[in-house]
Amino acid sequence: MYYIVKFLVRVYFRIMYRLRIEGRENIPEDGTVIYACNHRSNADPPFLGSFARGRFAFMAKEELFRNRLFAWLISSLGAFPVARGNGDTAVIDTAVERLGSGRSLMIFPEGTRSKDGKVGRGHTGAALIAARSGKQIVPAGIVYGEKLKFRTPLTLKFGSPIDPAEYCEICDSPNPRQLVKLKNRYMAEIKLLVEGEPESAPAEEKEVKADE
Repeated sequence: MYYIVKFLVRVYFRIMYRLRIEGRENIPEDGTVIYACNHRSNADPPFLGSFARGRFAFMAKEELFRNRLFAWLISSLGAFPVARGNGDTAVIDTAVERLGSGRSLMIFPEGTRSKDGKVGRGHTGAALIAARSGKQIVPAGIVYGEKLKFRTPLTLKFGSPIDPAEYCEICDSPNPRQLVKLKNRYMAEIKLLVEGEPESAPAEEKEVKADE
């Protein structure tokens, strides 16, 4: 059932949009990973889940499960509900358990959709799950124009995996400062995928700032 739904969703996206997938070679071919991705619309989880490797689990705000058809779709792709703002540690436990069962995990660390397409600061949830599970984080970026319309150019980019062991020991209570450093790393990678390299200031402007 899972792969049938995944195939149908993939066909839908290929019909609806002008797709481009970049960096799939960065995804480890064996084992489960955590995909940390920017968030533009409610279509992000099925889009990412249908074109990345393997079976998935992902957190989705509980409001999305009120629509029966959409709830069936995202549940078929591995969604489980989360009440935002409650700080429920059971959600972290569930995420770690899903990774242990062989499902990769999708996380949208900004916590809400971006209205202007720019990447926000993000949260440390993915870092905590990575530290507790020992799974690598694969940054991902969904890129398109102001609105997602029929035949809009739509690009999905995957970055190089990030090993949580580089930042903190794998344990139930990792150091908060280490989690922040790990969070800053994957958010910087997502921002790079979505927004590209920041433009350098003109030489004259640099000289003025240096004089100041």
